[in-house]
Amino acid sequence: MAKGMREIKRSIRSKQNTKQITKAMEMVAASKLRRAQEAALAARPYTDKMKEVVSSIASAAGGSKHPMLLSRPIKRTAYLVITSDRGLAGGYNANILRKVLQTIKENHQSPDEYAVFVLGRKGRDFFARRDIPLVEEVTGLSDSPKFSDIKDIAAKAVKGFESGKYDELYLAYNKFHNAISQEPTLKRILPLGEIQAGSNKADYEYEPSAEEVLNVLLPKYAETLVFSALLEGKASEFGARMTAMGNATKNATKMIADLTLTYNRARQAAITQEIAEIVGGANAQQ
Repeated sequence: MAKGMREIKRSIRSKQNTKQITKAMEMVAASKLRRAQEAALAARPYTDKMKEVVSSIASAAGGSKHPMLLSRPIKRTAYLVITSDRGLAGGYNANILRKVLQTIKENHQSPDEYAVFVLGRKGRDFFARRDIPLVEEVTGLSDSPKFSDIKDIAAKAVKGFESGKYDELYLAYNKFHNAISQEPTLKRILPLGEIQAGSNKADYEYEPSAEEVLNVLLPKYAETLVFSALLEGKASEFGARMTAMGNATKNATKMIADLTLTYNRARQAAITQEIAEIVGGANAQQ
């Protein structure tokens, strides 16, 4: 009985230590979430305004034939997948990676039909375990990433489409709604067909020409979409981690309460047994 009680007490101490760690991680994630959420929300108006400007210029260009605006037969698809470097974030990484893998299996017959770019160590390791080659990877991003951190990989993916190496480009990321809700999203960003379809022509004069301005802005707009998705992903990551650690803390609290109840019952049983033995011994001496 004493041995069993010692094991229960040791288990309670272990759960208490775990609870302290998960509580600290929850608080850290909550602090980082606030900054990441502000960055993600601040990027949305900029992206929307840039889309509006590019749409206006595309309309002024009079049916631009820029390759980033034109659809073509799909022979090869590129995916730019945004994940995290660290785990302990619930289903944050698993959900988006599962979505991408399912899409690849359903739409492609061989590796020649797709290419994968990855941000984050979790995504890199996931595809490596499945022998899916990566065109390029970026890991070790800070909690407050800058555009310069992903400019090279974004530019390489965009230029690949522009040169005809890929016929469409998808962004795979977790769209941020709030701390407890993140939506795995697979979004086609190239070709930019919706730019022309929803354009509103504004009365501007362009120098040297609308077409040449468009040639500069279109790649930058596509790269901005990638960076905006990264900011959404960071906010989603911290929201998912805060929620996961909060749930872990609640589970640890419940386990500690259950183990404490078990320990108290075992202790009470041991005391009752000792009293019974003392009473039995006293009766035997009479």
